[in-house]
Amino acid sequence: MTQASPDPLHRAASATAPVSENARRAWMRVLALASPQALNDACIALGELPPRQWLRAPQTGMTMVRARAGGTGEQFNLGEMTMTRCALTLDDGVIGMAYVQGRDARHAEQAAMLDGLLQSPEWHGRIIDTVIEPLTRARQAALAHRSRVAAQTKVDFFTLVRGEN
Repeated sequence: MTQASPDPLHRAASATAPVSENARRAWMRVLALASPQALNDACIALGELPPRQWLRAPQTGMTMVRARAGGTGEQFNLGEMTMTRCALTLDDGVIGMAYVQGRDARHAEQAAMLDGLLQSPEWHGRIIDTVIEPLTRARQAALAHRSRVAAQTKVDFFTLVRGEN
């Protein structure tokens, strides 16, 4: 019997092991999809954060969104989307990066800072507990609420079979 692998967020940073790609991908998704206000509140709750230097200050631009017909067909350009990106380095040399939808430079800055700190063993557990897990629960609750609202509009169509000889 195989044992289920633990949540990638919790097995990320240790003093001897580098951060796994899956763990980083998971927390970067949470940070990018968080509401800017919720992320700001979480950052304030952390208190004083270490100094950082910009590698790339927040920049807003456009990116092309690609899609596939039916999810499996040929790729096509769906359209453009506004996004903001930034990269920074912490005093210990760790690099944090973020790409967020929209024009919110503060959101991108905070996400990049947290990405960098999550790679640090000293900060990792604290940020998972006080930022990532609450943001994940809030997103899941919002998605569940949206699903319940959409379910209220569901219409079931059925056809009565008529006997035709």
